[in-house]
Amino acid sequence: MKIVFRIVLVAALVALGIWLWTVLFPNPEKVIRQRLTELARIASFSSNESDLARLAAARSLAGFFSTNVEFQVELPELARRDSMDRNEITQAAFAVRSRAGGLKVKFPDINVTVAPDKQSAVADLTVEANISGERDPMVQEMKFTLQKIDGRWLITRVETVRTLS
Repeated sequence: MKIVFRIVLVAALVALGIWLWTVLFPNPEKVIRQRLTELARIASFSSNESDLARLAAARSLAGFFSTNVEFQVELPELARRDSMDRNEITQAAFAVRSRAGGLKVKFPDINVTVAPDKQSAVADLTVEANISGERDPMVQEMKFTLQKIDGRWLITRVETVRTLS
């Protein structure tokens, strides 16, 4: 009886140890997926936000990016290749939130490739944006390059992906 109890106890401790390891040291791919999902949640907003809430959300959104981000975005409404810092990202996000009636952003498929050194990664994803008042969502393939900076995965480059259509 004592042997069975010891085996069960050891098995429970091993299971607890494995679970604790995955909580304390998560897989970089999982962390990046969670951050990008959180980015989509913060980028989404409704029309009834206060100015203070808009500013807080814009600053929070900018926190997902490194101090200097390269944007190579080509959309029908916008053709742009820029570099922006966090303050410019905050200002742009606040301006969009102030002018648009609402926005719902989703990343339905995120494919993450982590570099062997586990300090950089590329996320290929689809951006699905539903703009208030628009009937059809905007759908665009994007590529985000991320770097692990001070223990956090930050976006360093954003670019559109040309699709065959």
